[in-house]
This record gives sequence, structure tokens and C-alpha cells, in this order.
Amino acid sequence: MNTAIFEGVWIPLVTPMTGANGAQIDRNAFARLVDYYLAAGVNGLVVAGTTGEGTLLDDDERRWLVETACHLAHGHAPVVAGVGAADTANTAQQIRNIEDLPLAGYLVPPPYYLRPSQEGILWHYRTLAAGARKPLVLYNVPLRTGVTLAVETIRELASHDAFAAIKECDTHPLLHLPSQVTMRVLCGDDMQLLPALQAGAVGCISAAAHVRPDLYLKLLRYVREGDMGHAATLFNGMKPLIRRLFSEPNPVAIKAALASLGLCPETVRRPLMPCTPALRREIDTQLEVTMAF
Repeated sequence: MNTAIFEGVWIPLVTPMTGANGAQIDRNAFARLVDYYLAAGVNGLVVAGTTGEGTLLDDDERRWLVETACHLAHGHAPVVAGVGAADTANTAQQIRNIEDLPLAGYLVPPPYYLRPSQEGILWHYRTLAAGARKPLVLYNVPLRTGVTLAVETIRELASHDAFAAIKECDTHPLLHLPSQVTMRVLCGDDMQLLPALQAGAVGCISAAAHVRPDLYLKLLRYVREGDMGHAATLFNGMKPLIRRLFSEPNPVAIKAALASLGLCPETVRRPLMPCTPALRREIDTQLEVTMAF
């Protein structure tokens, strides 16, 4: 398994929506977004994940998104599909529905809502790995799942070839995990990106990178070159926009920013609600500031 691909700047693609309450996928807009981020030079794409409103997609929609992204990205960048549910069998079925597609792997959180024990989490991941032909990327996001992947659990999974990397969103582990496990760590908390890279994370899966992927690629280059002065200056300049992009439930503000940039409709699927006018104004102001970078 080539784990080296799991590094750099990955975009967890939004799913453009149209129609009343976001009832349909805007397929043309999705294809344009894939082309846009490939042209920007990002290292990989995640489709149907949290930022892609993955839990609100049906099986046919998820398959279309993944199949389209794989087709457009072939030969340019790897594609990972977001899957997940409270039920292990449901997650396994999601994998089977797209297993024939040329994916680099699956981004998989622990079962959410149930808050299983670490033993239950291990069982969940091992069961999924036994039925999947592609690697799994762990997704530690306790804010959404209600449960945290313990370091010991991550170490155990890292010892098996089926698990390629981890997207870490929990701040404290994020800043210590790279020195504690052999698994490749991707930052999932945009506000902690620079500290995470300094601690040994090899890249990020960043929702905010939708807006200025070039700045994220530049930040990573500064860190790799050891130019921490320029890295810190750039990151501090990015923080005000990043903070606002997560002021309302993801991907509400991301889509609002993309709409301001003419890249994507701002429509979200219910029960998510559109970005508030006040936040939209703040985002537009920060976009103007960021464009000067």
C-alpha cells in the first residue's frame, strides 16, 4: 500500500446543491469544482465527507459524486470517499456500493451517536477492513461522533496494513499524535494547522482550503523548507477568515464564501440553513483582506 499519497493539502469537497432546500445535486457545479481544485494543484480530494454533507446523501448520490470525481481526477490526484454511520453494517454497505471505483481509500469515523467503547471501535474498524479492498483513513472527530479514538486504539490499527492514515480533529491529540504513532497524521482542525505541521503532521484535510488552496499549499511549502517565520506570518493572516468559516455549521460558511467567489451555489440541504447575512458580510470582508496575500 502506498501511504505516501496521504500527505499534503487535501480538499474535502463540498457538494453543490440546487432546488428547494437543496433537494438536488448541482452536477455541473460539482464537476467545475473538481477541475478547479485539480488545476490549483491540491494533493488529493475527499468526496461525500462531512464538508460534502455526506450524511445527507443517498447511496445513488454518493456513488455519482465518487464516480465523477474519480473520472475527472484520474492521473492528477487521488480521491478518497467519506463513508460512515452509527451502524457498522450500514457503513460496510456504503463501501460495497463504491468498491469497484478507482478510489485511494475511505475516510471513516467511529460509529457516531452510540459512543462505543474502544473495544467496540476496534471491532468496527476491523470488520470494515476485512471487507474492503482499499485502505481506510481513520477520522477522529469527537465533536461529531461523541467518542474519541484513544492513542492505544490508533496504535493498534496502525499496526495493520489496512489503515493508511488518520484525519485528526481533536486539538490535544493533534499536537502530540505524530510523535506517538507510526501512522501518517493529517490535520483536520484548520485553526491548529501550523502547530500540527510543526508537531509532525504530514498535511491536512482542510475545509477552509476551499477558499484559498494556494495559501495552504504555500504554508505547507514554508514548513517543509523550515521557513517558520514566513509560515507563522501567513498563518496568522489566514486565521480571521478561517475562524469565520467555522462560525456556523460546516459547510454553511464555506459555501457562502464559494458563492461570493463565483465557484459554487451557497445552497445547503436541510436541516442545514443558509449562512446568516451578518456572517456573510464578515466573510466577504475577510475575503477582500485575504486576496491581498
